[in-house]
Amino acid sequence: MTETGPPGTEPSAPPYLVGILAFCGVVVAVMQTLVVPLLPHVPQLTGSTPTAASWLVTVTLLTGAVCTPLLGRIGDMYGKRRVLLASLGVLVLGSALCAVSSHIGVLIAGRALQGAALAVVPLGISIMRDELPPARVLPSVALMSSTLGIGAAVGLPAAALVVEHADWHTMFWVSAGLGLLDMALVLWRVPESPVRTAGRFDVLGALGLSAVLVALLLAVTQGTQWGWTSGRTLGLVTVAVVLAPLWLRHELRHPSPMVDVRVSARPAVLLANVAALLIGFAFYANSLVTAQMVQEPKSTGYGLGASIVVSGLCLLPGGLTMVALSPVSARISAAFGPKVTLAVAAGVMAVGYVVRFFTSHQLWMIIAGATVVSAGTAIAYSALPALVIRAVPASETGAANGLNTLMRSLGQAVCSAVVAAVLANLTFRVGGRTAPTLHAYLVVFLVAAAAAVLALLVTLALPGRQRPAAIGAADGPAAAGRESAAVGEGRA
Repeated sequence: MTETGPPGTEPSAPPYLVGILAFCGVVVAVMQTLVVPLLPHVPQLTGSTPTAASWLVTVTLLTGAVCTPLLGRIGDMYGKRRVLLASLGVLVLGSALCAVSSHIGVLIAGRALQGAALAVVPLGISIMRDELPPARVLPSVALMSSTLGIGAAVGLPAAALVVEHADWHTMFWVSAGLGLLDMALVLWRVPESPVRTAGRFDVLGALGLSAVLVALLLAVTQGTQWGWTSGRTLGLVTVAVVLAPLWLRHELRHPSPMVDVRVSARPAVLLANVAALLIGFAFYANSLVTAQMVQEPKSTGYGLGASIVVSGLCLLPGGLTMVALSPVSARISAAFGPKVTLAVAAGVMAVGYVVRFFTSHQLWMIIAGATVVSAGTAIAYSALPALVIRAVPASETGAANGLNTLMRSLGQAVCSAVVAAVLANLTFRVGGRTAPTLHAYLVVFLVAAAAAVLALLVTLALPGRQRPAAIGAADGPAAAGRESAAVGEGRA
């Protein structure tokens, strides 16, 4: 419970709350990228095929996309701290499964459980909104949102070091240990939010949303491998297209819907989610191609023949930049509003890809271009939750931010499919192997820059500026208590 001071002073936040929640976000983001350096070795280590190995990434994306909005809604209704702890518990269980086995089926199951922990970030944002004084909401949410990028940048080189110098199971033991530490810290210092949404959980809506997302994401992530006109791909797209309007109809009629479609259709929320999808696309291209590009052999004419560790370290400056820029993003939002912040971020990302387009031959220039893109990502990821928070009531923060995080994941899934298609189709033979051409990477940079420019245009179409004070002033702990009383829910 938030402590209160003398009359006339604003409530103080629970000690260490922001740091603990941000650490949880970093651990979850590290988990997402943990297996990327390991993927080329998985078939040999597990006696499986490259196709089966690719599911170690795909299944995490699927479960993360499905569980994030669902767990956000459950947190809004039954307690955000409880659901946060449950998500971290599932992360620990999944990590332990991967740590004790080399069977590809067990590894895929473990990674599926790890993916569910992606809900930690929107749940953490919701707790911050409920517990922090209004003046601290914006910078704290900015930091929490940026942990997705920070953890990814830190996780790649760390995992690469483990792959090169230790047993690969070690990184899963470390992940399990960090998850347990997160749970202990949450139990120690994170209070249960008093803000609750009234009503019963929409089971049918949850199942419908899950079915639509699984069908759509499977088609997008596996389309390149199965063939975009194959029966499986087209069948899954058809399932998603048929189920989506049925699900929307159910949500509009349900008294306590899984997703409040009317709220989500507001321009402020809808356009913020579209921008999140485009930003997710633009961000992920930077992570996908940088390590692969510098690892290409020198015989390609553009590759640097870098090791796995060096290629992972190329993204580390970007991660440090994201840590430094999250408070800067909050200051921009405080002065000009999150709409301006997101517009600046999208512009910076577009500029970063222009830099990458013309500087793809020297390592330090590649790192510089990747860092500029990361800088834009940090500012964007900090601004998106602020846009959502100002547009939805406090009782729907978890579900709304879960949906926004889902849109980023969808953008990443589409980006992964586009990058795979480009790199697979623009190739040449060199040294007895097939490799992507330099032109293929340049096409990826142009497509990612176009996504950033589209995000800028969508941001400019958002409703006019709202004073940042309105984001937190009505949503602090006092307001949380009032809203909790209004829905007839007691404190947990």
